[in-house]
This record gives sequence, C-alpha cells and structure tokens, in this order.
Amino acid sequence: MFKKLVLTFAALVFSLNVTATEVDKKQPYQMMKQVSQITFDRLKAEQDKIHQDPNYLKVIVDEELMPYVNEKYAALKLLGPNLKGAKKQDVAEFIVAFRQYLIASYAQVLTQYSDQLIEFGPEPKLDANRTITSVKVDIVDAPRPNIKLEFKLRKDKRSGDWQAFDMVAEGISLLSSKQSEWSGKLRQEGILSVAKDLEQLAAQPIRFESNKNE
Repeated sequence: MFKKLVLTFAALVFSLNVTATEVDKKQPYQMMKQVSQITFDRLKAEQDKIHQDPNYLKVIVDEELMPYVNEKYAALKLLGPNLKGAKKQDVAEFIVAFRQYLIASYAQVLTQYSDQLIEFGPEPKLDANRTITSVKVDIVDAPRPNIKLEFKLRKDKRSGDWQAFDMVAEGISLLSSKQSEWSGKLRQEGILSVAKDLEQLAAQPIRFESNKNE
C-alpha cells in the first residue's frame, strides 16, 4: 500500500509543458500536475544516469518533489502525543530523519514506474478561510482495478503556498498507518530511537527490482 501511495504522488503524467520556475504553489491542483510533469520529464531525460547510479533518484526526488512536501507538518502530526515533553533537538532530528526516509521511499518506488495512467478528479473549490484541501486521483493500471487516492495539502498562512502532507489510499491514511506502526516504539524507546531507524532505512541503496509486479 505504501508503494502505491508513493508511486501515485510521483507518477502524475500530464501534457503541460512547464519548468520548475513556473510551478504555482498558490494553486494546489495545478501545482501537482506541474510538479509531476517536471519530475517525469527529468526522469525520461536522465535514464542512462539513473541506471548507472540508482541512488541518483534520491537527487531527483529531493530537487523536484520535496519542495512541495511539508515534511515538518507531517512529522509533527505523526509524532502526535509523543511531542509532549520531548526535547526540541530530538524533534528536529526526527524531522530531518523523516525527510530523508521520504526521499528514499519515493526514490525506491520510482524504480517501479512504468507509465501508469493517472486521472485527476474534479478540481476542488478553494475556500479562502480554509488551509486544508485535497486532490483526488485514480491510478489506471489495467487490467487491475483502478486505485483511488486522495492527497491532503496544507496552505501556509504566511506565504499562501500549498504543500502535500498526507496521502490516502482506499480510505487508508499514510500518516495514520505510519503512526500506528511506530507508536509503540515511540512510547517505549523515544523519538531519537525511531529517528535512528529512519536514518538507517534512508541510507539503504536504491535498487531496481527484477519483479515489478509486486
């Protein structure tokens, strides 16, 4: 499920012809279309380099996708009640580790991309008084059934920019699932222990898997 979530965030293919400097963070729906086009134009252009060094995918993710992900907000929501009494330095280290974990996770799943078709739902109407919105998409991966996903985005009150912070697949939230997965260790061993685990996961090399149908 996590692979499907990450793949969808990255693999949004559209006919726009834009550059990174033209991405409009004030319009979340169009932003996601633009970012996906930019990312996959680069993937296609740098296939030789990627296959020579799969870890280069981390560079692409860091440069093309992460500016549009609010890893700090996501990490703090994930920590939830574990923030009470936590040291600021420990929380800061967790946020950094979580960001690296996301980069590695996105990069690994990008090795499985094989031109799946992504269809957007209707563009949501933005309410000036609300800072959370969502964008719905379907993964068309015939002959398998479509996978319905929803991206949660948050607007920064100061800048007005939107960034993604959660992904929901068939009703299952990525943040909620990871919170459940890590909650026990967070309570028992603390934030730094989980941060170290994330650092180790992020440090694993990116590999092209022989079986891409998993």
